Amino acid sequence: MPRSIWTGAISFGLVTVPVKLYSAVNRKSVRFNQLNAKTGSRIAQKRVDASTGEEVAYEDLVKGYEISSDRYVVIDPAELDSVQPAKTKTIDIEDFVDLDEIDPRFYDHPYYLAPGPGGAKPYRLLLEAMRETNRVAIAKVVIRQKENLVAIRPMDGGVLGMSTMIFADEVVPADRIDDIPDDVQTNEREVEMAKMLVDSLAGDFEPGKYADTYREDVLALIERKAEGKEVAVQPAREEEAKPVPDLMAALKASLDAVQKGKPEGDGKSGAKKEPAKPRAKKAPAKRPAAKR
Repeated sequence: MPRSIWTGAISFGLVTVPVKLYSAVNRKSVRFNQLNAKTGSRIAQKRVDASTGEEVAYEDLVKGYEISSDRYVVIDPAELDSVQPAKTKTIDIEDFVDLDEIDPRFYDHPYYLAPGPGGAKPYRLLLEAMRETNRVAIAKVVIRQKENLVAIRPMDGGVLGMSTMIFADEVVPADRIDDIPDDVQTNEREVEMAKMLVDSLAGDFEPGKYADTYREDVLALIERKAEGKEVAVQPAREEEAKPVPDLMAALKASLDAVQKGKPEGDGKSGAKKEPAKPRAKKAPAKRPAAKR
């Protein structure tokens, strides 16, 4: 059973909502240790002085910020503590904004917020109010001695989700990317063909149908080696550079391939396929509290 990693309260106006914080993700990356190939033993990491080559004791370590090549400003822990944000147990809501206004680039790590003792009623009230208005709460909270900008929004299952956010000056503006062309022209026929291809591949987002196949393959490889089986390593082959295909021919071939894979009656009759209509937004459904 997940354990809460922080407890506190959401504050907006004069209302406080006691909450508990849970991580919403469980990273499943495959981690390796460094070993000595000759002995099979783990490699120990040592802190070594770059100028003398001697190992440095932990108590002799200090924090330094490099201001130029090999020039550092040494910061004492007490000095760093003097600028730490005040440790509070409050998520202070500063604004409510429309969900559609938040660029996904600003989202960082997701969490769940559950009601704390005595917080069930105000928790439900805040959740339903944001669901009805399609609003997201933008707030600040101190977690692990760091002030975080966060977004709180209602999620499926009657739970409030909270995501830490990237501050504006941490996001790289797209106009700083030199490789984005600004002088490419497209014609109406190309755009229509591309739209038909997009529509033919359109569907609902089902997260469960996507899997980390690389992680699965790595774990299967580890299992085979642990059982003493040999793993055949295929020699790497350099891919030959392929000529750039004609854009319209590639679009048409892609459409034909998609249509061939569809069941009878779905675009095979030769009739012109109507572009998919944008889906109307569903009105927020009111759910009785008893079903939560």
